[in-house]
Amino acid sequence: MFFPVTAYGPDGSVDLDVYRAHVRRGVEAGAAAVFACCGTGEFHALVPEEFEACVRAAVEETAGRVPVVAGVGYGTALAVRYARLAEAAGADGLLAMPPYLVIAGQEGLLRHYREVAAATPLPVIVYQRDNAVFTPETVVELARTDGIIGFKDGLGDLDLMQRIVSAVRTEVHGDFLYFNGLPTAEQTQLAYRGLGVTLYSSAVFCFAPEIALAFYEAHRTGDDTTAHRLLDGFYRPFVELRAQGRGYAVALVKAGVRLRGLDVGEVRPPLHEPSEDHVKQLAQVIERGYALLDEGK
Repeated sequence: MFFPVTAYGPDGSVDLDVYRAHVRRGVEAGAAAVFACCGTGEFHALVPEEFEACVRAAVEETAGRVPVVAGVGYGTALAVRYARLAEAAGADGLLAMPPYLVIAGQEGLLRHYREVAAATPLPVIVYQRDNAVFTPETVVELARTDGIIGFKDGLGDLDLMQRIVSAVRTEVHGDFLYFNGLPTAEQTQLAYRGLGVTLYSSAVFCFAPEIALAFYEAHRTGDDTTAHRLLDGFYRPFVELRAQGRGYAVALVKAGVRLRGLDVGEVRPPLHEPSEDHVKQLAQVIERGYALLDEGK
C-alpha cells in the first residue's frame, strides 16, 4: 500500500505538479493502492480545499489503474465532510482515522464510525491507534456495519489483534480486511502474518519502492531468509533512525523522497525537518538497502 507524501513548494503551498509526479511514480513502480492524504500525507496539516485537490489529483494520475483511498478524520462532523469531499474528488474508499484529541468509549467510537460510513457509498477502513482502541466486540459490530470493510491496526497489541481477528472470523459472515498500520510496518509484518494479517502500509515505498517490493515478495512467498536480510540490514537501521526525532515517521520519509530526486518540500509545522546529520545517515541506510538487493541477485 502506497501512502504518498504531500508535496509543498518553497512558499509552503501544496505543489500539485510534484504531487502528481510522486503519485505517478508510485503507481508505475507497482503500488497496489494509493492512500492519499493520510498520516504520511500530513492529513492533519491540510485544509479542506487542499485535501480535495490532492485526492482529485491522485485519482486523475492513477487513472483507474489502482484504487485511491482517502484519509478522513477529526470529529464526526468534519470526518463526514471530508468523506463527502473525497467522494466528490473520485476516491474509491476511505481510511477513517481516529477522532482528534478525544479518547472515546466503545459506544462513542461505534457511533462515530457508523456515521462516517453512512455519509457516502464509499467503503471504509477503520484505523485503530492509541487514542482509539477497540474491543473485539466493537470490531464485530463494525464489521456488521454496511460500508465498513476493514480494520487497520496502528496500535501493535498482537494479543488484542488475535482476539479481534478470531471474533470477527467466528461471528461475522463474509470477508473483512485487516491491515498492519504500524510505522514502518515491514518491521512487524512477519508477526502480523502469523495472525492472518497479510496487508500492510509501506512508508518506505515512497522513496525506495524496489526495497519495499522485494520485502513484500519475500513476505508473500514465505522467503524469510530474504525478509530477515532486509529487516536486519535496512529496516531496523531505518526504524532506529526514525526513533531519533518526534514526527520522523513523516519527516524522515519526506527527506527520503527528496534524497531520491523528487523535491516534495519540507513538512508543515508542528512537524519539523530531520537534522542534517540524520539526513546523511538516512542516505547511508538507503544506499545499504539497495546494496542488499544487489547482493540477493
